Amino acid sequence: MDDASLRFVQPQVWEVAGLVQAVGDALQSRFGAVAVRGELAGFSRAASGHCYFTLKAPDGTAALRCAMFRRAASLLDFMPADGHAVEVRGRLALYEPRGELQLVVEAMRRAGAGALMEQFLRLKARLAAEGLFDVARKRPLPAYPRRLGVVTSLAAAALRDVATALARRAPHVELIVYPALVQGAEAPAALAAAIATANRRAEVDALIVCRGGGSLEDLWAFNDERVVRAVAGSALPVVCGVGHETDVTLADFAADLRAPTPTAAAELAAPQREGCLAALVHQGDLMRQRSLRRLDREAQRLDHLALRLARPGDALHRQRQRLALLAQRHVQALPAALRAQADALQRLEARLGGASQAQRSAQAQRLALVEARLRSLDPQQVLSRGYAWLSDDSGRALTSVQQVAVGATVQARLRDGRVQARVTDVAPQGDA
Repeated sequence: MDDASLRFVQPQVWEVAGLVQAVGDALQSRFGAVAVRGELAGFSRAASGHCYFTLKAPDGTAALRCAMFRRAASLLDFMPADGHAVEVRGRLALYEPRGELQLVVEAMRRAGAGALMEQFLRLKARLAAEGLFDVARKRPLPAYPRRLGVVTSLAAAALRDVATALARRAPHVELIVYPALVQGAEAPAALAAAIATANRRAEVDALIVCRGGGSLEDLWAFNDERVVRAVAGSALPVVCGVGHETDVTLADFAADLRAPTPTAAAELAAPQREGCLAALVHQGDLMRQRSLRRLDREAQRLDHLALRLARPGDALHRQRQRLALLAQRHVQALPAALRAQADALQRLEARLGGASQAQRSAQAQRLALVEARLRSLDPQQVLSRGYAWLSDDSGRALTSVQQVAVGATVQARLRDGRVQARVTDVAPQGDA
């Protein structure tokens, strides 16, 4: 065949639907059921119950569209979220309306314990920073509870373990069960709701949150943030007994007390009946001994009082002696007091007389001194020594030559009369 004939060979022409269907059949026949590991992105759950998401490589170099129908989604035992590392099983197919490759997922699980542990540690650090695990928040359990509440599944072996332990140790303690799922995607919400119900009804003294052992995935509901916050916020004291001794959940850190197993949780929450009875017997013995000692003391006191009442004459005789002594002291004290008062009056009278005489003498001396001062100031005494009092016609005293002139008339008052004179000469003291 030459080159010209080759140019006229036509390839098979497909209809779009036929080609897509053929490719889909080839995928199914080539791969069949596959298991894929990757990271969830864009996870959503439709109202129909179907789930849609993308499974991508951790480094983001590849992605695969996935669909998980309602029947398969209802079997999930955890709540998928973006960022979860998962392993899925399903079959490859083409979504014919858009010609897109997709994986129809029939089962999903978390990708190993490493991813779960990483998530566990991150959530633990965040809640610890909020103070949910602080030792100061933890409360003591009631010493002698009358009712205990249990949050667990009705079908769980943990419930039987708790009931058996209480029936053996403390049959007098009533047990109230608040049923909840303990595994699966719906378990966290159910556990938080059961704890809230127990707190709302407030009919128990403490709460036991428990379930049996299992893998990290099986116990994951007790690491859910909703359950941890419900335990930490419970008004009732909480004992958490989840799994075996080596299993640790975040609910254990938030509880007031962690028990290694559900049986241990029951033993820690309720004291043993025999121990309580022994304590009651001991307390009864102590009360009996103290009552007997008190009765003995009161009997002795009563005997002493009876002896005192048996001889009332002695008491009366003592009172008479006391009254006689007081009367004698009163009679002796009255004259002595009167004599003391009389002596005091005499001393006061003598002091008063002396003081009056001294005061009169002092006043007389003062009067004589004042009289002498007044005499020395009498103008008549001055005139008797040869001095004269000069005044002008108006009676004004003349004390200076400046007040008179030659020819003026002046009045001169002497010791024994008055003289009128005329001034013939005026000579100031400096001109004399």
